[in-house]
Amino acid sequence: MSAAPEAAVAPGEDATLNELPLLRRERIWGFWDYSSVNIGLAIATWAFLQGGAVAYYVGAKQAIASIVIGYGISVLLVSLAPCLPCGRYGVEQFVSMRSVLGERGARVLMVVMSALLAAAWSAVLGIMCGHALANVTNQIFDTRISSGAGVVSMLAVMALVASWVIVARGPRSIELVNRFVAPGLVVVTIVMLALVFTKTSWSGLVATPALAPWGDGRLDFMLAVELNIAGGFAWWPNVGNLARLTRTTRSAFWPNALGLFLASVVAAIVGVFAALALGSEDPTLWMVPLGGALLGVIALAFVGMANITSVVAQSYAALVAIKGGGGDTVRRVPWGLLAAIILAPAAVLVFFPNAVYDNYARFVSWGAIAVAPLCAVQLVDFFVLRRQRLDVRALHLPHAESRYGFVRGWNPVAVVAVAMGALTYVLLLNPVTYEPSGWFLYLTASLPAFVVAGAVHYAGTRAVLARRADWGGYR
Repeated sequence: MSAAPEAAVAPGEDATLNELPLLRRERIWGFWDYSSVNIGLAIATWAFLQGGAVAYYVGAKQAIASIVIGYGISVLLVSLAPCLPCGRYGVEQFVSMRSVLGERGARVLMVVMSALLAAAWSAVLGIMCGHALANVTNQIFDTRISSGAGVVSMLAVMALVASWVIVARGPRSIELVNRFVAPGLVVVTIVMLALVFTKTSWSGLVATPALAPWGDGRLDFMLAVELNIAGGFAWWPNVGNLARLTRTTRSAFWPNALGLFLASVVAAIVGVFAALALGSEDPTLWMVPLGGALLGVIALAFVGMANITSVVAQSYAALVAIKGGGGDTVRRVPWGLLAAIILAPAAVLVFFPNAVYDNYARFVSWGAIAVAPLCAVQLVDFFVLRRQRLDVRALHLPHAESRYGFVRGWNPVAVVAVAMGALTYVLLLNPVTYEPSGWFLYLTASLPAFVVAGAVHYAGTRAVLARRADWGGYR
């Protein structure tokens, strides 16, 4: 690794708010700090919603197996790439992708991920927070606010505003909030699990059929596994810039086992149980029937806050990415204003709550089409082709001067590999109708997309790029 670029942080400026590589002394999270952030990020209502979506296809026992298998595979892969490259070198996630896609390729990826996926996830979380607050209002004031009412959208906007207030203060505010929210969410999850078994027994839960299965037991199980693999891959756009703030590579890797895997798995399983016991996939409708008025309102309040912390964490990741790849004009935009710009698309999407909220499985599938191949090419590139070595200075040079310049700032091999992986996914599982092909029953869709993209990237790099010293620096 060559020396990092000279620091360009102005006196008094927080180094964690720009795209330059972070020195060890500038990183703020140890193992438990990052674990609390991870747990707060994982146990939002999207984990409960994930469980509710799984309950559509399978019953309790198969749901547990599908969640453990799906999250186990994808969270491991996401923990390797991008967490380890970003944690080891302190580089911004999409800056690190310049070694894979080239400067211009990484910039396009950054815009797509930050502007589209981050906005969509923020909208999902904001709408769920709006549902939670609406249910609190219904319970306390005996109102009749429906899930598609304009009030829900306004409450979602308020949640986004609260998220902006926190994220505008930087990552230290994320850590502070999660120190209080993460333990509360763990308690809420455990209490929900206990309350489920006051409503039904284990034998009764096991005997409860799935909410809306396709009718083929093997196909339903594979759809559930795929949903959870895709759900784990959905962490990819966010976790690199969070792992960047950790002091050691161990702190960048292992907290994912506590948060993204263990906490997500437990919360999703609780979501499955609650959905089966109450016959509804909407997490915000479980709390009051399970815990009664008082406990239900408290649980809904915690869940609403959890959604805000999750929006904050992913907004921070998107902000650092935009700062790193947006050029000098974007770098001069104040952090708080840029945070408002990042959250603005989500503030529009929340006014279409039913369209966003009722298509969760398809939304996760659309994300996996791109993210599974991207994770594969990054993992193969960093661990196999580059043997975990990056030239940090070259990552920050213009493509004409960088060893990662490739072909005018684009890596054609990586682009083709991602495209082939995405095509593989679409051929196995239609993201619009969610109808699987025959081979899906044996392969899922995300894993073949991952394998194809990784294999094409490795073979293409060895056959084409490794022959030229100026095409990616592989020689």
